[in-house]
Amino acid sequence: MSLILAIDQSTSATKAVLFDARGKVLNKAARSHRQIYPQPGWVEHDAEEIWRNVLDVIRQIARANPKQVNHIAALSITNQRETVVVFDRKTGKPLHHALVWQDRRGDAICGSLVKQKREKLIRDLTGLKIDTYFSGSKLRWLAENCPSIAGKLKDGSAVIGTIDTYLIHRLTDGGIFATDYTNASRTLLFDIKKLCWDRQLCKLFKVPHSALPEVRESSSHFGKTNASGILPKQIPIIGVMGDSQASLFAQRCFSPGMAKATFGTGTSVLLNIGSQPKTSKTGAVTALAWVYRGKPIYAFEGLINFSAATIEWLKNQLGLIQNLSEVGQASKNIFDNAGVYLVPAFAGLSAPYWSPEARAAIIGLTAHSRKEHVVRAALQSIAFQIRDVLDMMRDDAKVKISRLHADGGPTANKSLMQFTANVTGTKIVASEVAESSAWGAALNGLLGLGVYRTLDDIARLPRKQTTFAPKLSRAEANRLHSGWLAAVKRIV
Repeated sequence: MSLILAIDQSTSATKAVLFDARGKVLNKAARSHRQIYPQPGWVEHDAEEIWRNVLDVIRQIARANPKQVNHIAALSITNQRETVVVFDRKTGKPLHHALVWQDRRGDAICGSLVKQKREKLIRDLTGLKIDTYFSGSKLRWLAENCPSIAGKLKDGSAVIGTIDTYLIHRLTDGGIFATDYTNASRTLLFDIKKLCWDRQLCKLFKVPHSALPEVRESSSHFGKTNASGILPKQIPIIGVMGDSQASLFAQRCFSPGMAKATFGTGTSVLLNIGSQPKTSKTGAVTALAWVYRGKPIYAFEGLINFSAATIEWLKNQLGLIQNLSEVGQASKNIFDNAGVYLVPAFAGLSAPYWSPEARAAIIGLTAHSRKEHVVRAALQSIAFQIRDVLDMMRDDAKVKISRLHADGGPTANKSLMQFTANVTGTKIVASEVAESSAWGAALNGLLGLGVYRTLDDIARLPRKQTTFAPKLSRAEANRLHSGWLAAVKRIV
């Protein structure tokens, strides 16, 4: 019996999920961490807190069923991709809070690079846009504003890693300093065609090449761990993958034209475009979906900054709802949106607008508007943004996307799934495995263990899904979307 333990380190929490070899969830544990906002537009995480939480959720799994723990064959990791941390090479201790993908402190640096006409160079090498969503500009900000960190990076006593790299280093007691291709490709420092760190980009973002980790395939071995003595024996770390690509893998989107959306704090929509990279003519970025047996697979990606985070904002900042279950009920209490739109540009707008200066707005309020209209508008904003991204991808890839695989916690909201199907005119196939990113990493672990030998083996595995077909006329969907576009136009 091969069990696999997956760590899912996301923007809001750290989860441990214990799977059997066919994807059945045997146990899980979760622990949230603080969101740190030193000033407007800055978002940080305490990487040391995240490390403690990783050990804590593993401990919860180990205590729940000690007999199962003895059958764990490997540990896998999936993570928030663009969040980056600088840490001490010997001790593994972070030297600064992790800079989160939502953090906008690199905006001025990105603007300067655009003025210097560096966009084509960066786009050609990385497939990405010059945007502080990706970690390169934030690393340059650290180099320019934290001399002690810059000095330690230069003399080799400090290193740089995405969250997977940091956790692998801590789990192996400093023995392994490595990442996988999907995470490396989100830094603005990685050539997705040559599959290596690019020295020209490192110089541009003031990052010492020697401070960057070794890059391996997701199904490779990344050392061994007993999680600081929590596990009864040393087990291999196999299966490391950025969260959005991991969910694409878990959804078995192995062929060109297959697409998925991961609903979370933000939403990432990925469309498999095959083994040759292409450049979007609109707002999609070109992502490295994975590398398997030396062969890269690429995808178009549309990035949405605020999805479930918008609902959290309603609860935590405005107090319009007390818990997330109220969202669906609020939508049922009113007939329609009454012309109210919420554009959640709290950290600018990404694809297809790429407007970092845009700020959030609620449009269309009247004296008759109720809080339910705002709550409904927040929920609908998630679907409208997905419509924008799918329209963009259809134009770019010249493919008909008639089916969109969906995963993530918000997929449990049937009102959201149905409205997304309605407004996009696309069949939504929601996975009943909420832990898709964790399962995608675990599948790579099972490949590395030899439990599954090919992608075809994985494609044949059974899965549980719920399908939402469009129920709205195309004319009505377009009318609602036109109102959304008009609202967006007022802030970009």
